[in-house]
Amino acid sequence: MKDLRYSIERLRKINDLLDINERFSSDLQVSIFTDEVQRRGGPALLFHDVDGSGIPVLMNAFGTKKRLEYLLGREIEDISNYFSSFIEQILSKPSISQGISLYRDLKVLHPTVHGSGPVKDMQGDLKLSDIPILKTWPGDGGRYITLPVVITKDPENGSYNAGVYRMQVYDDETTGMHWQRQKTGYMHMLKAKKLGKTLDVAVAIGVNPSILFSAISPLPEGLNEMSFAGLLMNEEVDLVKGETVDLLYPSNAEFVLEGYVDPDESRAEGPFGDHTGYYTPVEDYPVFHIKRIFHRKNPIYHATVVGRFWSEDAVIADAIQSIFLPFIKLQNQEIVDLYLPEEGVFNDLCIVSIRKSYPGQARKVAMSILSSGQLMFTKYVIVVDDDINVRDRREVLWAVSTRTDPARDVEIIGLSVADSLDHASIYNNAGGKMIIDATVKMPQEGFNRPWPRRIEKDLGKIVESMLRKYGFE
Repeated sequence: MKDLRYSIERLRKINDLLDINERFSSDLQVSIFTDEVQRRGGPALLFHDVDGSGIPVLMNAFGTKKRLEYLLGREIEDISNYFSSFIEQILSKPSISQGISLYRDLKVLHPTVHGSGPVKDMQGDLKLSDIPILKTWPGDGGRYITLPVVITKDPENGSYNAGVYRMQVYDDETTGMHWQRQKTGYMHMLKAKKLGKTLDVAVAIGVNPSILFSAISPLPEGLNEMSFAGLLMNEEVDLVKGETVDLLYPSNAEFVLEGYVDPDESRAEGPFGDHTGYYTPVEDYPVFHIKRIFHRKNPIYHATVVGRFWSEDAVIADAIQSIFLPFIKLQNQEIVDLYLPEEGVFNDLCIVSIRKSYPGQARKVAMSILSSGQLMFTKYVIVVDDDINVRDRREVLWAVSTRTDPARDVEIIGLSVADSLDHASIYNNAGGKMIIDATVKMPQEGFNRPWPRRIEKDLGKIVESMLRKYGFE
C-alpha cells in the first residue's frame, strides 16, 4: 500500500511541494507562514528544520482542489460518479459482467492484516515533546495534534471507527481527546463506561491521504473508514496489530500512539482557533493516556492549520459534499442539488434545490435534511427550485428575495440539536433552526395570484457568432 512518503515524492516531481530548510519554530511560525501560503494558493510545504527536532513537518498537503485530487488519484467529480454508480449496482440486479466488476470493487473493502509494518520500525525512543507538534494560533491553549486518525472499536460489537479529532498536548503522557457528544468515538467510550472498562485507542499520524480523507468524511452508517479508503485507492488497506491495544491500524503510518481513555476522567481542553473563525472556549473533554509511541525511521509529522475560508478545511469540506451528494440523494430522491457554503462553516447553512411537484415539499425536504447524519447540525436550510444554481450566491439571494414572504415562508424550530462548536446556540449542544422556503408558491400554499414568468433569453446562432467575432466569448 502506498504511504505518505510516496505522496510527498509525487508532489515534488510536479513542483507542487516546497522544501524549506530554514529553521522554523513550532510555536506559531510554521502555522502563520503556512496560513499565508494557503491564502495565496501556494504549494504543499515540507519544513525540514522545526525546533531542531530532526523531524520534518508536512503542511498544506490538501491546500488546493487540484492537489487534493492528485493525492487521491482522481478528480472529485469522478469519485462522486464512481460512488453513485457503485450504489446503483449494489441496489440493482447486476448483469454477470457488472457482478464481476462489483466483486472486484468489493474485494478492496477488506483490509489486509500483517504481523508487522514500517510504523513499528522504532519504539520507545521518542516522547511527545520530541515531536514538533504545533501551536497554531496566538490564543490557543497549547500545542495540538491536528491531523490524528483516532481509531477505536465498539466494546460491544467490535465495529471500528476512525475519525480525526484534535488532541491538545498536556504533557509527554497525556493529551485531550476532542470527542464531541455525537461522535462515534465518544459513543464507544460511553459503552466502555457501561462495561466498567477503559477504551483502547490508537492514534495514527502521517497516513496515506485516502485514509486521512476517509477518516474526516461523514460516512454512511455501516461503512468502515478503512474500507472506504480501500475503495478510494482501489487496493486493500494494510493494517497491523497493536502491541498494547487490541486494535488494528495502518501499517505504514509515520507515527502511532497506543493508549487508552478512561471514561471517568476529563480535563479542561482549549481554547483552540477553529474552522468557525473563532476560538472554541475551554471545556472538559476526555483524556488520552499514551502507553507507547511507535514510528518509522526518520518519521515525518503531518499537520494542518485549522481556520476559516482559505484553509485546507475548506478544500476538504467542499470535496466531501460533492462526493457524498449521491448518498444524500439516495436517502432523499427529491433533492436535485445541495450545497454547504464555506461562509456557513460547512455545517451551519445548507442550500438545497428540489424539483417541486406538491405543496409543502420544501419544508418536508428541509426537515429530512435536519434529520440526516451530520446534516442534523445545520442551523439554516434554504430550499430553492431546480432553476436556481445552489452554488451561485447571487441566484440564491435573488430567489430568497423574490420568492418568499417572511410571514409565510420562514419556519422557526425552537430547540433542536446543535453543533458543539456553535458558540451562538441557545445552550451548549442545543439551539434553534430556521427553514426558508424560497420556492415558487402554489395556490395550496397560500398564493392565489398568478406567479410571474421569469425573464429568459435565447441568444440564437447569429448573436452567438457576432459575440465571438467581437471577442465576447
